[in-house]
This record gives sequence, structure tokens and C-alpha cells, in this order.
Amino acid sequence: MKKIALLFALLAISGMHVFAAAPSNVPVVWHSLDSMPLLGSLAPDASAKYSRLPDALKDSIRPDLWALGLNSAGLSVRFRSDSPRIKMRWKSRNRFGMNHMTATGVRGLDLYVLQPDSTWTTVSSARPGSKATTETTVVADMQPGIDREYMLFLSLYDGVDSLYVGIDSATTLSYPAVDLPRREKPLVMYGTSILQGGCATRPGMAHTNILQRMLQREVVNLGFSGNARLDPEIAHLMAEADASCFVIDALPNCTADIVDERMEAFIAILREAHPTTPIMLVESPWFPIMRFDREVSDTLREKNRRLRAIYDRLAQTDKNLHYFEADNIIPDPEATVDNYHLTDLGFLNFANALAEELRKLEVSSEK
Repeated sequence: MKKIALLFALLAISGMHVFAAAPSNVPVVWHSLDSMPLLGSLAPDASAKYSRLPDALKDSIRPDLWALGLNSAGLSVRFRSDSPRIKMRWKSRNRFGMNHMTATGVRGLDLYVLQPDSTWTTVSSARPGSKATTETTVVADMQPGIDREYMLFLSLYDGVDSLYVGIDSATTLSYPAVDLPRREKPLVMYGTSILQGGCATRPGMAHTNILQRMLQREVVNLGFSGNARLDPEIAHLMAEADASCFVIDALPNCTADIVDERMEAFIAILREAHPTTPIMLVESPWFPIMRFDREVSDTLREKNRRLRAIYDRLAQTDKNLHYFEADNIIPDPEATVDNYHLTDLGFLNFANALAEELRKLEVSSEK
């Protein structure tokens, strides 16, 4: 027994997974998740199944935007199963990596389950391997005979090319029986690398995914790392959605001049298609580096000043235009990885602050 205990302790220290072994005589059956409900995409008919952008935009937007649209940030798949064991197998498009974000967040998966009180809780994440295709056990030995509702969040900074779930052969995989999160009138959010999910440790901790669970409302993540420059093509795409609210959070990627030149036109595209739908403008955060770097501080304050001027002017006649101030985004300087991108703590703080305002706009479908 001492040897077994020592072995488990060494495995834990080394960071290796320790799973209870599933019965060896029960084979795993693999099922494609392509036919299950996909949340968070405005491209339901795209040739790339797990894409955020429709094929029609490929030749009409900047190449960087198109490539980022193939990242699966904010996408999630709903399914139901009674299997006591859940395995995942997926192929990443690019085997992308960054030096300030975990591989699990960049190209891993994150599994959640619906609880009896209709809230979501984490089961476990699926860590990517060194190759393009990863096969791993997410949970090995749950109580059998219970149908569970799952939501699987996909990779934030890589694309998912194929996606399979492995379950015990005597169990079933089926369409979800519970209509949560609500799919009608999604919350459509546009922004930068932070909105895309940088630098959450795992996909479920991006604030758009936290909001989807908090509000029980589908969230569309149109975060484009380094490329949220108020492109009109993105505004037109957003305008196609029958949204509960549009959130514009692009300032960190915009110069002050871009804010002046493009913001009002971007808002106008949404407003023409949706005369009364709430639109929320989000200031640039007060990044912790601003405490020390005067140039960064001056630049961000000027961008926020210009956004506020646009809001003040338009809000005189548009009562459904709303404003989210920077003070509520990063209240704790310890909540970033690099003085800019958020940790899980930063994302949770941001989601809590946004949720409070979005509930006032009746975006939530919580019961």
C-alpha cells in the first residue's frame, strides 16, 4: 500500500493525470459531435464546421480577420449522455501556441455539466497533446445510469477541425433535452484579444463563456486578436443576428483616430437593422501598466474620451445606447498575465460586472 500511495504522490507532483480505470471489458464508441447543437457561431452553413465566420466573407474581409474567424473562440457544443466515462478526440487546425497563455486555453477543450438547480459546473478540461490530434479522457468513472446535459467549450486561440466524443458502448449520446442556454436572441459581442479569451487558462474561463453560463443566454464571441478595428463587414455580419444586445469592445485595438473615423458608422450599421436593440459601448480597460507608463496612460485615456464624446452625442436621440466604464473592468492589478491580458480572476471580475449591467437590459434568461 505504501508503494501505491507513493506512486500516486509522484504522479500528482509530476502533473500527470490519475484516473480511476474504467472496466477493461467495456469498449469505447466514438461519435462525431457535428450533428449536435453548436452555440456561438454566425456561420451555421460554413464549410468549416467550427468556424465563426460564414464562407461569403472569405474574399471580402482582411486575411487576418478571416484566419482569426477560424479560431473556435466562444463556440460550444451541447449534448446529452448517460455514459460514466467521457473521452474527447479532436484535431487542432494549427497546433498554435503562445508564451503567456496555457495550451489548454489556446487549443484545449473544457467540459461543463448542468446541475439539478439549472446552473453549470465544470467537469474537467481536455488538455491538448503535442500532435494535431489529441485523444484524452475527461472523466473516467461517474455514477452510471444518469443522463447528463453537457456543454463543451472549444479552443480559444486555435481552430477545431474535427470533434468526437467517446462513451461506453452500452450507453447513449443524444440531443440535449434541456433548452439551456437559450438560443433565441443571442448576446453578440465584438472585440479584441481579451474578448477572444486571452489569456484564460481554459476555454470555459473566457468571460464570454462565463456570461453564457451566468445569463443562460447564447453568446456569440467575435473577438479578433489584434484586429478589432471596427471593420464594417463585421458590423454587417453582427446586424444579421436577432440579438438581445450588441456589445462593442474594440478600443484596445483602435487608435483614437480610428475611433473617430469608424465607431459612429459601425453603430449606425447595427442601428439601421435593429432600431431598438440595446447596444453597449465598452471603454478600454484601465490596464495596470497605466500606473507606470505615461504614454500608454495618455493614449488609452484619449481613446476613452473620444468614445465617450460619441456616446454623449448619440445618446441624446438613442435611448437604447449604453456605456460601460473602464473602472469596472480590471479593478485588481493582479488580474492580468502581462499587464494587459486577463487571468481567470480578471475574466471572472469582468463577467460579473458586465452581467450586472446586461441583466438590467433583460439579456439574461435565468430563472
